[in-house]
Amino acid sequence: MLFNSYIYIFLFLPAVVVGYFLVNRLSLPYAGKLFLIAASLFFYSWWNIKYLPLIFISVVFNYFTGKWISLQASSHSALRRKILLVFGISANLALLGFYKYADFFIANINMISGKQLTLLNIALPLAISFFTFQQIAYLVDSFRGEVKTYGLLNYSIFVTFFPQLIAGPIVHHKEMSGQFESNENRQVNWENVYAGLVIFSMGLFKKVFVADTFALWATAGFDQAASLNFVEAWITSLSFTLQIYFDFSGYTDMAMGSARFFNIRLPENFNSPYKAINIQDFWRRWHMTLSRWLRDYLFIPLGGSRCSELKIYRNLMITFILGGLWHGAGWTFVIWGVMHGAGSAVHRIWRHFGIEIPKLIAWAMTFLFINVTWVFFSGT
Repeated sequence: MLFNSYIYIFLFLPAVVVGYFLVNRLSLPYAGKLFLIAASLFFYSWWNIKYLPLIFISVVFNYFTGKWISLQASSHSALRRKILLVFGISANLALLGFYKYADFFIANINMISGKQLTLLNIALPLAISFFTFQQIAYLVDSFRGEVKTYGLLNYSIFVTFFPQLIAGPIVHHKEMSGQFESNENRQVNWENVYAGLVIFSMGLFKKVFVADTFALWATAGFDQAASLNFVEAWITSLSFTLQIYFDFSGYTDMAMGSARFFNIRLPENFNSPYKAINIQDFWRRWHMTLSRWLRDYLFIPLGGSRCSELKIYRNLMITFILGGLWHGAGWTFVIWGVMHGAGSAVHRIWRHFGIEIPKLIAWAMTFLFINVTWVFFSGT
């Protein structure tokens, strides 16, 4: 069920909003949470109901694993907590790896060895990358002692809340749990309803009228990539650059607008990324919740910037390569990640030597670089 589909806009979303506040008004608070979880699971299973047990098992597994990790803190058993954390993260990555990367791995074995191993042809479960990252962060924070006590209902809403489930933003438990626990948020807020309508409408316009228009030009160009002249190639490339932004940004706006109807504020995910004047600035503006996750749960644990320059460059490359693979199982995503890792390393070298570039030139260079990397991201 897509946010821009008629069934979502005119049936599902209004029905869930009305039902949620009606249940809250007529029943106990936890009944409203159950209703919202049920609606979110219905939304998830709309695409393929056979994967409904997958997200259910994932939520229950991670909730209790995180709880066990937190409980071990009182016993002062650091080793036991580490074992539980490694076990929890490994289970999540194994699930993600099997569904998202198994065929990619088999195809590469076939290519290298010349064998003809049969592909599994596994359909990718909806949102598995997003809810996996959310829950890994929860486990790590449980290990760090940064998780307050959550009930299973609150944790389940945090993971499954349908506006952010499909395409993010990648929400953090700290910024979501308190909102669902607030008694005030269980009442209709007409200011939020109005804000939700405005934000959702803006996102819908971005997606349907802007992104889908550029998608026609980009698709037509990529379909004839071998025969394009210089001008046509640039039109195609720029069309895809604008398509991917307005598509993703529009979808995020629709997610934020949908959440606002329930008095829930999702974190900002885009901040005019094509205004960036360097690659670091770009990643502070583009898919900001993913950038935050990669920084806090990958780059910094690898050593971040608190090590030698060579190791910092290594950390950047690992972070961006894995970030590329997170987007999709393909070598073009790896190349895209390598390019952004290399670009970040070059930017760091420039800063180290105090090289200053006029802002207009810096913006043009950054936009050109981003535009070129999107060609590889497109998989063409």
